[in-house]
Amino acid sequence: MNRRDFALSIAGAAGAPQIKAATAKVPWSPGIKMAVQMGGNPTDEDLQFANQIGVRYTAITVDRKDDSYENFQRIKARVESAGLRVWNIGHDGNRNQEEIVLNLPGRDERIEAYKQYLKNCGKAGIRYVTYAHMGNGIWHTERETTRGSAPARGYNMAKGGEGIWAGKIFKGPLSHGRVYTETELWDNYEYFIRKVAPVAEENNVFIGIHPDDPPVPMLAGVPRCIFGTFEGYKRALEMANSSHVGVCFCVGTWLEGGDLMGADVVTAIKYFGERGKIWKVHFRNMSAPLPHFVETFVDNGYYDMYAAMRALREVNFDGIVIGDHFPAMIGGPKVAVAYTVAWIRAMIDRANAEAGARKA
Repeated sequence: MNRRDFALSIAGAAGAPQIKAATAKVPWSPGIKMAVQMGGNPTDEDLQFANQIGVRYTAITVDRKDDSYENFQRIKARVESAGLRVWNIGHDGNRNQEEIVLNLPGRDERIEAYKQYLKNCGKAGIRYVTYAHMGNGIWHTERETTRGSAPARGYNMAKGGEGIWAGKIFKGPLSHGRVYTETELWDNYEYFIRKVAPVAEENNVFIGIHPDDPPVPMLAGVPRCIFGTFEGYKRALEMANSSHVGVCFCVGTWLEGGDLMGADVVTAIKYFGERGKIWKVHFRNMSAPLPHFVETFVDNGYYDMYAAMRALREVNFDGIVIGDHFPAMIGGPKVAVAYTVAWIRAMIDRANAEAGARKA
């Protein structure tokens, strides 16, 4: 069964899953927040830059070996000394683990490591984490260019490409020597989420699950049937049955999938957002949907990004919005960040103003 048929079969099935609204009160203030990405050892310049562009929140990436309560506390103190706040801390060892996704040797050890990571976050007062569930990495073909000859990630299904995660390269035709079934993927996800969701709840840490990137039906023998469709997401969150498992809504990945996702960006935001299940948003635009896309500037793709921001405001989204996968701009990486933040700020201000006008 291909992904489209799978989505339709679920949608039309009797007793189709319905996600329960979150029952836990999120431990952060109301309102859409802006954030920037930083490493585990932010410099004075990094922190000053965030303050200069008016961003209050950071999303931190550390090395896998630095996953500890003591290190998370150190990072928080460093960031907060500049008047900023840490939204989440993550590393490549707490998502996209092939052992977990494909039930390979070492699965239980990786799950135990993830549970300890959740405990470290909870103890350090980190209330949100992003998880992703891809078994053979994020795929790409050759770098391409977008507006102004800016180099950017591209993916063309006709060319195959390769997947990358944590320094490992995955290639076709079969990245793991055989074709996996959708049933296997669902069973492996259920095994994982049923073990980690109670730990998230006990430590008051909210897990937002990122879409598969790219969201194609199958890559090198591995189906992307869970977080590659709207209906798959609904089933997965119902299976988790947890107030602390929700969505990291990547607008860019959703746009990569286009019609294959089974619901457009606004429909998905409203569905998950009305249930209090979106806690972080990746805000980027795409040149076109599959089968061939290039990541581009927030104002330069095929989608009106304000439609997404307006939908977030309408469902009273109160997590962070953050740019990612920036095209390379002249002047260094901070230029693209500042450019994107300026657009995000303008859209948030406009959405808030329109919401206020409707209430008046």
